Amino acid sequence: MSKVEVIVLNQEDAKIAEAYGADRLELVSAISEGGLTPSYGAIKRVVNSVSIPVMVMIRPHSYSFVYQKEEWEMMVEDIKVARELGAAGIVFGALTDEKLVDYDILQTVIEEANGLSITFHRAIDETKPLEIYTSLCDSPFKVNQVLTSGGAPNVMEGLNTLRKLLADSVNGSEKPIIMPGSGLDLNNIEFIHRTLQAGQYHFGSGVRVGRDFRYSIDGKILQEIKKVVNS
Repeated sequence: MSKVEVIVLNQEDAKIAEAYGADRLELVSAISEGGLTPSYGAIKRVVNSVSIPVMVMIRPHSYSFVYQKEEWEMMVEDIKVARELGAAGIVFGALTDEKLVDYDILQTVIEEANGLSITFHRAIDETKPLEIYTSLCDSPFKVNQVLTSGGAPNVMEGLNTLRKLLADSVNGSEKPIIMPGSGLDLNNIEFIHRTLQAGQYHFGSGVRVGRDFRYSIDGKILQEIKKVVNS
């Protein structure tokens, strides 16, 4: 049985997603910019409204995945807030100017997370996913999940790379879990799941009415997706 993670923007989203079978939530703000750090109030209300794990996006801006020292300090404060409010984990990614993992900030983030689950997000798709994943596996600074479309605009286009990543991820229990995400919906998940057999999938607009974040989560679609990935 595979787990389904769903992007939520607020308390209403969270309640619907949980009611219709989501296994985990990713809470973000500013989805039109790819998802940024949500507010204190949003984190508190969402965490308190559901019993499933809530992962909080830690991303101060959308114009790059390269962060300066003052931004590190802001992100550390945001992680502290998420932890204190009861989030299960954080979603984070940082690269150097050379498009390698920024391990200096990753170490800082992991230390502040203090046991929270950590997803390294689609910053990996801005560079070479296979090399970056190997680097993360070899690093002493461990993350739990890697959200990726296989270096392509969406999962369908990144299937070949995702197959390689998933094959690598099962060769060692300590390796980060590969979680395919981007462009997943009810129309393609059966083929994608048959092809990849991933243990986790990440859904965004694909579970929304009209595939549009301006509208609510469609519980029936989410239920059908759960049936597919659990068949």
